Amino acid sequence: MTNSLKHVRKNIGRGLSRTWDHISEGWRELVHQSSDALTHFTRRKDEEDKEQVAAGTLPAFRNWSVLAGEVEETDKEMVVRVEMPGMEKKDFHITIDGNMLYLRGEKHFERATGDSTYYFTERAYGVFQRAIPLPDKADADHAEASYKNGVLTVRLPKVGGEQGRLVPIS
Repeated sequence: MTNSLKHVRKNIGRGLSRTWDHISEGWRELVHQSSDALTHFTRRKDEEDKEQVAAGTLPAFRNWSVLAGEVEETDKEMVVRVEMPGMEKKDFHITIDGNMLYLRGEKHFERATGDSTYYFTERAYGVFQRAIPLPDKADADHAEASYKNGVLTVRLPKVGGEQGRLVPIS
């Protein structure tokens, strides 16, 4: 009986190990697939001191948010759209370097009164950076950007630009 019990334990151990490997692989794939959209917002010390958040908030996730985006290809251009609600165009800037489009900026924390307490928040504030890979066909030298209704749109004609440059936002 002792041998059969050892055999059962060994089989259970192998099964648990395989299950754990599959779960870990699933999480790694999920993180990999969503990592481009997840953006970390780094708070400045003075903003941390001003904010009061209820104990029920998960502090580890407070500074992460999704800047959802898409890259579309038409016959003549590449179009990048990124949702950046609650910001003004002066709060961020765009740089294109090689095949990467970089969004850098800061989303400022504001409250109506200084004596309030938040019991629930899913919004992130602070300094952020987002890198979006571009296809080789995008011409960085002739990129144009606009910001309207919380959506940043960057249009890049198709060709091959080599040098990075700062892109003004209209």
